[in-house]
Parts: sequence; structure tokens; C-alpha cells
Amino acid sequence: MLTEQANRTPDGHWVKVIGGWSPYQFEENRHPTLEELNKAVPNRPFIVQYAYNRAFLNDLAMQALGVGTPRFPMMPGTVVETDSAGSYTGVVEGFTFQFLAMEGMVPPPSPEEQLSSLIYLIHDLNRFGITSVVDAMSLAAYPQGHAPIQSLARDDRLNVRFSFIELGFGDPNISSWVDTHINAVTRKAPISPGENIHPTMAHGHEYEGMGEGLRAELHDHENFDQPAVIVDEDAMRRYVFDDVMTLVKRRIPFRVHISYNENITPFLDALERVNQQRPLDGLRWSLEHAETITPENIERVRRLGGAIALDAKMALSGDAFVATHGRDTALQTPRLRALVDSGVPLALTSDGFRASCYNPWVGISWSVSGKTVSGSEVLAKDQRVSREEALKLYTLGAAWFEQQENERGRIAAGNLADFALLGADYFTVPEDEIKHIASVLTIVDGRVVFGAGPYNSLSPQLPEPLPEWSPIKYFGGYYKAK
Repeated sequence: MLTEQANRTPDGHWVKVIGGWSPYQFEENRHPTLEELNKAVPNRPFIVQYAYNRAFLNDLAMQALGVGTPRFPMMPGTVVETDSAGSYTGVVEGFTFQFLAMEGMVPPPSPEEQLSSLIYLIHDLNRFGITSVVDAMSLAAYPQGHAPIQSLARDDRLNVRFSFIELGFGDPNISSWVDTHINAVTRKAPISPGENIHPTMAHGHEYEGMGEGLRAELHDHENFDQPAVIVDEDAMRRYVFDDVMTLVKRRIPFRVHISYNENITPFLDALERVNQQRPLDGLRWSLEHAETITPENIERVRRLGGAIALDAKMALSGDAFVATHGRDTALQTPRLRALVDSGVPLALTSDGFRASCYNPWVGISWSVSGKTVSGSEVLAKDQRVSREEALKLYTLGAAWFEQQENERGRIAAGNLADFALLGADYFTVPEDEIKHIASVLTIVDGRVVFGAGPYNSLSPQLPEPLPEWSPIKYFGGYYKAK
């Protein structure tokens, strides 16, 4: 695929693979080598990025990014591999902000190409049977970053209900993303939590609050190839108290990315202090990821009225977690059964598109079978869930986070007219076939947004993908989607 794409990529453009895959999905059960990548892409700069863990660059890419010069960003924890002669090989290992900085130096698609990409992405989501999403921690800040969404909404072509939480990322002069966020939603383009800015569709383009980060110093990254990133406890307590108090005073819901229990504990210390001084009083908030949360901290979340959005990254990266933290720990990570039984509002999420895969059936497969994409067992039987429970976590469970659990997540009178007809019986197919399930008919707001097989003629006509040499045109979207 890379060779074909390199041959059709015009001079001056890059070949890019930015996350959404795992080395454990391949028969070889490993990363590609630089020798293989250089052979596949000999004459164009390339970046092949795995989650927020590792990137592969060829010589042309290293030259363009300034590797080895002051131009190249070197965030804390970054390692640029060298060979025995001290020359850079093109392998970069690090954490989230390193790869975001590098990606920002690569020529971006044009606005027209971004819109085309969004159309085909939503089509892929509809193919999985997805009818609504929550965009979390978008780097395309509100309001200007939402121009493509608004364009589709105005033309009645937004084929998914699109809720978003706003990060406030991008102003180098402000250390707290909360302050940037409040400026955006109160001054730049005023909007209130729960406000829908889609002109016709209920909950079509709706603001749900702040997240999933408060400030860079508190981000613990969830790079399972590396030991846990432990944030300074005093900094966690101090910043969380100040930032969350600011949000609570304005009654802005919030979601916070914390993967490791060592960081969850001081976060909850600060939140309990906030609640004592300024009661949360039903304000919706959640932890994102929380893979290693303990039963004690699950109970603290419950008492504070919070929720947990648990991503399915272990489906793609569980093998790496085993290598780093040990099999015994992995088998109880996350404590999925304990979370389901706790009574805490809970959802499973994709964490797409860079850190993980955006296909929910991959996550559902892992939560039911306990197996990663490699076939390795990484979730103990006593922590797995039933098929019905897994489906609920992606539907009704997720609706809680948008305060729409009485309108979405079920086929029931009074709920929104969104549903999918699947191409296989989810409740009876063998476990190893769950991850391949797709829709043959998807309905959003009472209209067909995807059709396949006997319903192919009902599927909306898509425009030609841009640019003309887009891999979507030649390979289709998600694997075997063409």
C-alpha cells in the first residue's frame, strides 16, 4: 500500500500514516523496519506514527523537520535513535506533545481536502453503525476549527450527531487551557453547555463542556511502551483545585484525561476539596481512560457523582502493556467488571484517531473476549463483560456523558430516530468475528446515511475524494471498506 501511495503522491507532498494502527495487528507481530519503509517509499518524505509512542522518518523527512538542529522540537522524554556511528536512524520515541509538534511541522491538507476527509471519515463511522460521536480534546479549536463541521451542517450533510468538548489548546501565552477555553466560549463565540448550533438536527453540533485536559503539566499520556508517567502530587492537587474551581463556578462540565491510579488519587483529593467549598451539585464530570483505577478510587468517583469514559486501547496495545507492566497486572487492567458493577456511569470509547482505532467493534471484541488484535489474552475472565453489557457501554452508557440518556442509546418510543441494521447477528457470531461486524443500513435523524448489500442503492452519493491522489480513492476507507 505504501509503495502504491508513494508512486502516486506528487512531488512536494508527504506520505503520512498518523496512528490508528498497532504493530500487533500484523502477522509478523512487530513494527515495520526502517529498511522496509525506505524500500516502500524511496523518493518522498514519510512519517509513519504509532499512537503517541513512536514515529518512523526517512532521510527526506528528517531533513524537512530539522532533526539534529534547533528547529526540531525535543519535548521531555523524547529519544531520537542513533546507530553505532552516531547518525540518526529516523526512529523517534516519546510522548503525546512530541508527536503533535512534529505533525504540526508537516504540510497540512487544504481546507477543501480536510472537508473531503471529514466526509469520508463520517461515512466510515456510519458503516460501523455509528450515529453519534463526542469529539474530545480536539486540536482544531472552537470556533475556527469547527468550520468543516458547520459547513456540512449548513448543507444538511452532517451524517452523524456531533457533540464536542473543547480543550482550549493552542495559546502559548496561557498555561491553563481552562482560561483559553473560557475565553473561547464566553468571548470569541459565546456558547453554553448543552447548546446545539446545528440549524436543523437535534443534538447535531452540540457543546458539552471542557476537556479532556486542564493543562500540559498534568497530562500522563498512556504510552504503554513506557513506565507510567507519574505527575507531581502537589502540582496535581494545586492545579486541579484552581482549574476545576474555575469551571465549577461557571457550571461548565469537564472531562479529564488520567490513565494511572497514582495520578487519579491526588486528582480526587483536589476534587473533594473543591466539592467541600463549592458543591458539584450534579455538575457532570468524568475521568477519561483510568485504566489502572483501584476499587477505592472508583468508589470516590461514585460519591462525587462522576463518571468514567474508559477507552479500548488495550485492544490494540495490551501486548505492549504486558511487556511493560507484566501479565498479571495486565489481566486486571482495566477492572472492567468492577467498573460495570460499581454503579458509576461508564462508557467504552475509541480514543481515535491517533492513539487507537476508531472502529467500536474492535473494542467490543476485546471487552467480551479479553483478546487483543494479536489474539493474545490480556483481560482476565472475571473482568470481561457480556455482549449486552459491552453494547450498552457504547450506546446508552455513552449517552450519559452528553446528558442525553433519555433520548439516545436505545430503540424506544421518545428516543431519537437513529439506528443500524447489522450485517451479522452480534449476539450469536463467534467471538473472533465480532471485530469484523459492520452495518448494512444506518439511519440518522430518520434518514439513510449508509447502505450496503441489498441497501446499497439507498446510500448517499459521495463526492470524489480530494486530493485526486488520496488513498481513499484507491484503497477505500477502513480496512476492506471499499
